[in-house]
Amino acid sequence: MFILHLALGGCLRPPPVNFGITTDTGGHIAYVLDAAAAQAAQPTVSRVSVVTRLFEDPGLGASHCRAHEPLAPKLSIDRIATASSLYLEKEALAAELPSFTSGFLRHLAALPRRPDVIHAHFSDAAAVAAAARARFGIPFVYTPHALGIDKLRQHCGGDLRARIAAEREAIAQADALIVSTQDEAGRQVRAYGVETDGRIHCLPPGVPGHLQAAKPGTAAALLQGWLDDADKPILLAIARPVRKKNLQALVRAYAATPALATHANLVVLAGQHHGACSEEEHAVISELQELCGAAELRGRVALPPRHDAADVAALYRRAAAGGAFVNPALHEPFGLTLIEAAAAGVPVVATREGGPAEILATIGHGLLVDPRDDAAIAAACLRLTTDPVLHAQCANAARRNVSAYDWARYAAASTRVYASLRQAPGLLASDIDNTLTGCPAGAAAFSGWRAEQRLPFIVATGRSFAEARAVLRDWQLPQPDAYVVDVGTRIMLPGEDGEWRECPRYAARLDTGWDREAVAATLRPLALTPQPVQTEGPHKLSFFGTQQEAEDIRLALAAAALGARVVFSHGRLIDVLAPQGGKAAAVAAYANMRGMTLAHCVAAGDSGNDADMLQACGHAIVVGNASAELDGLAPRAGLQRVRAHHAAGVMEGLTALGVAE
Repeated sequence: MFILHLALGGCLRPPPVNFGITTDTGGHIAYVLDAAAAQAAQPTVSRVSVVTRLFEDPGLGASHCRAHEPLAPKLSIDRIATASSLYLEKEALAAELPSFTSGFLRHLAALPRRPDVIHAHFSDAAAVAAAARARFGIPFVYTPHALGIDKLRQHCGGDLRARIAAEREAIAQADALIVSTQDEAGRQVRAYGVETDGRIHCLPPGVPGHLQAAKPGTAAALLQGWLDDADKPILLAIARPVRKKNLQALVRAYAATPALATHANLVVLAGQHHGACSEEEHAVISELQELCGAAELRGRVALPPRHDAADVAALYRRAAAGGAFVNPALHEPFGLTLIEAAAAGVPVVATREGGPAEILATIGHGLLVDPRDDAAIAAACLRLTTDPVLHAQCANAARRNVSAYDWARYAAASTRVYASLRQAPGLLASDIDNTLTGCPAGAAAFSGWRAEQRLPFIVATGRSFAEARAVLRDWQLPQPDAYVVDVGTRIMLPGEDGEWRECPRYAARLDTGWDREAVAATLRPLALTPQPVQTEGPHKLSFFGTQQEAEDIRLALAAAALGARVVFSHGRLIDVLAPQGGKAAAVAAYANMRGMTLAHCVAAGDSGNDADMLQACGHAIVVGNASAELDGLAPRAGLQRVRAHHAAGVMEGLTALGVAE
């Protein structure tokens, strides 16, 4: 297997990486390099290429202008030149995306063998990977690392609408997603209202590979001149100097707690102050310098302007001796530093928001706090550093349980995900109106194919169950094995007595994360035009409206932190579904009943309410008469746009897949 990782931002270079030298040179760089190295060690992997952007900046190192740089056997970094040769921060990379995409496609075309999969990191890389899939049919996996909707909820950052839209597109288009925590999989990604069942995989990363053995005297040299009593235990924080990392709250909490300041010193590594800092970073560093420079903190707080990997290792070792590591972030998507601390045997105080809750539940090496409660942060730090029994328990748990995070395990699991992206067809899920109906001859051919029983078949429609049965009867179309109705909010299954009944497990599942009354109340001020009341259901609200009104609904629900899926179809219909509903979700649930995943499914459709299953299923047939709503459906491996219309188009697609003649 040939794996290609794609990451555009930051200073991606062979270790040691100077983390914090730019705004974007952070945890995702460590993740990409460690994941790639572990995968290259797998016997089934022939090559791993980490592709990033080429730029020239003497202050950031000569590595970044090398087009090809070997890292290890089977592993290399490959760089793509763009119109600008300058280093660019994430926000400025958007203008370079067309140039990078063109260069990347030329790079792929020139390879003697193309990769089997592209693993895209962040939504900009996902957009490039989607273009590569359209050109070469290479499936792609998406890892978001940090999502804009959660930043919006935490009131971090400015106008995030473009970022959130790009992330929603990446989630919708990816053949699979790999995330680090169940919180990402079950809450953060689901907030985008895009069906991910069968496509999302929670694979925790391993202990960061850039950790070094501590060298004697390193910590003392770094802290020289900062601390009056350097023998005290230390509270250690390592984070980029941005507001969401909440470092100022830690300094305030320390300053406001005399007992804590008496017992322990505070050491804050807030990036590289001499690096290419953003305006926000400059502002946060200035605030930290002002806070740490207060008379009562002099000699008790260290804010070194620069550090390297040896310094970090030495400070973890110091913190293990009666101190603690502190991550007070307003929200942390994962928290690699908490695993680093565990590997060094350091107890931790960590934000309860995001991934740290899962990490501490797994390792058990510290205390969770509300990051907006300075007093709670100080109390947890004081408790952990003054209770030797608790400190020892946490330190022992760190060393004992950190093995739960293992890059070799990640590599084996991720390569299995990559290998599963192409499966033989095992189930057909087809829309009815204008997909199976519309052409009598095509409908008859489809009925003849169904009579041979060569592939299980279900319908997936926006209609009600009664309406769907009536249309099939009128068109003399065959009875399916199951009905997915009401835009994927109900599954109807046949009983042994011949009667059809709603699947109770699927209905119960749709209750999760769904507050129908709150959704309805949030949408009331938008003055939308409701569809007839009979079109609604316990997991579905329906309106007439425009595509812009559908987007307004999405933004209103995101701002209210309410889970829902918004489906726009037929140029005028808007359905607001339970967050775990939709055609793709229902098809995935039925496939699971038969021991399959979406990768085994063939979807056929013609309109916007088919888009999620057409994108999510391993194989998809877009009939020739499809509406313009599907024009934006991303080309990908397994998706066919056939010439024939209606059921004849379905048959054309099934023939191309080898399951019809």
